[in-house]
Amino acid sequence: MDEPVIVEKSPVVLELDAGTYHWCACGRSKKQPFCDGSHKVTAFHPVAFTLTEKRKVVLCRCKHTKNPPFCDGTHKTL
Repeated sequence: MDEPVIVEKSPVVLELDAGTYHWCACGRSKKQPFCDGSHKVTAFHPVAFTLTEKRKVVLCRCKHTKNPPFCDGTHKTL
């Protein structure tokens, strides 16, 4: 199986509006941390998540989190 590309060994903190988002799981997207379709040449698929209200989120950029799309600190061990 393919390994995801590590974009950064740190998360990104964003304030997002309510809505549905698609987090890049492969690490190849040029629109990090969101999907741009680059995964189509891999075994990866984007992870959809929905926010019901505007809020701050901490999204994984190392692509190894056990709680996608959210950072769980895994980047500290890579």
